[in-house]
Amino acid sequence: MAHDRYDDDVIAGVLKSTKTIALVGASPNPDRPSNRVMGFLLQRGYRVFPVNPGQAGKQILGQDVYASLADVPEPVDMVDVFRASEYLDSVVDEALALDQLPNVIWAQLGVRDDQAAVKAEAAGIQVIMDRCPAIEYPRLARLLG
Repeated sequence: MAHDRYDDDVIAGVLKSTKTIALVGASPNPDRPSNRVMGFLLQRGYRVFPVNPGQAGKQILGQDVYASLADVPEPVDMVDVFRASEYLDSVVDEALALDQLPNVIWAQLGVRDDQAAVKAEAAGIQVIMDRCPAIEYPRLARLLG
């Protein structure tokens, strides 16, 4: 799939079908985008599992933090990646090692690795890159009902 643009229906479909999210790179700092986006997603009713090895065993926004995707206690629909582009491939590898694959890997604004996307898509995982659900959700509210 080309990742230069996404149809609104594709993004809205992901946001509507997703219920559980592993947020990789979650930060306890309220000034960090990952913290603000996590709060936004929680307010919209998503179940969010923060993933950050440096914060494992603590809580962010009232949610238990996990060291890795493999430590998240249940399958997730989406892996939302707040890591630099050079880490996206390793996050994809971590997701591919899960017993139950996520439906979507969503790379945040500025995060893109086309080779990692090809690898994830070859395994049947949808990939969205260089987008933010906290921006897309309000923009597509008319499609989300």
